[in-house]
Amino acid sequence: MNRAFSRKKDKTWMHTPEALSKHYIPYNAKFLGSTEVEQPKGTEVVRDAVRKLKFARHIKKSEGQKIPKVELQISIYGVKILEPKTKEVQHNCQLHRISFCADDKTDKRIFTFICKDSESNKHLCYVFDSEKCAEEITLTIGQAFDLAYRKFLESGGKDVETRKQIAGLQKRIQDLETENMELKNKVQDLENQLRITQVSTSPAGSVTPKSPSTDIFDMIPFSPISPQSSIPTRNGTQPPPVPSRSTEIKRDLFGAEPFDPFNCGAGDFPPDIQSKLDEMQEGFKMGLTLEGTVFCLDPLDSKC
Repeated sequence: MNRAFSRKKDKTWMHTPEALSKHYIPYNAKFLGSTEVEQPKGTEVVRDAVRKLKFARHIKKSEGQKIPKVELQISIYGVKILEPKTKEVQHNCQLHRISFCADDKTDKRIFTFICKDSESNKHLCYVFDSEKCAEEITLTIGQAFDLAYRKFLESGGKDVETRKQIAGLQKRIQDLETENMELKNKVQDLENQLRITQVSTSPAGSVTPKSPSTDIFDMIPFSPISPQSSIPTRNGTQPPPVPSRSTEIKRDLFGAEPFDPFNCGAGDFPPDIQSKLDEMQEGFKMGLTLEGTVFCLDPLDSKC
């Protein structure tokens, strides 16, 4: 399949690209729950999941429990499921992990999608009741997936490759710094041995204090351990302290930390850059399938 997704024929996207790229599209729905499924795609797979969750909701409803309401926020960053009043994020589904999305052709309320869990790597089917806008939500998820996939192709792969090269250069710099420190230690040891030899061979009582050794330019070699009092002062006052850098780290669309040329530690780049890239490529390659199907197989399924 040449495209990253497949969708129903004769349908157009519901929103402008800017709305999903710079903001998000909110929807209100009732959350029937989620359940593990064996396959990442398939009408029968989601149909069984819907029937299972509907049956569980019938039991809870008979016990006096209401179906919880949620807010869906759909954008190129994923599909967030939030508690409507507190805005607490209950689930955050990344788009490259969503493989199948379907709505009910009969009552226009029920829709569902399958998403691979980021921790367990299990496929979970999420089911919602959306007050007659199931098809619109399905298409909105499809459009967000399409935009995220295009952005990944345009910048994601190149950006990650650049980060890998920078991380390699940083590792090389660290190796050179370690080697340089070892050479400095060897030179210091040789200088100490030379001083001991000179003291032991000089006549008794004629030992004079030695001035600090200097380099070829008659300069005192730099010592990384310098007393605080040796720092020059201005008008009898200490120089102002160096302002500390902000510890807040922002992340890009794909969860990576931005490159900071002033902070080149090895920890700035996650060690699993390639595995993260491979995961995203695999998810987008699998694509997102959008379908309209029939979930209500008998009268008992017609209502939640």
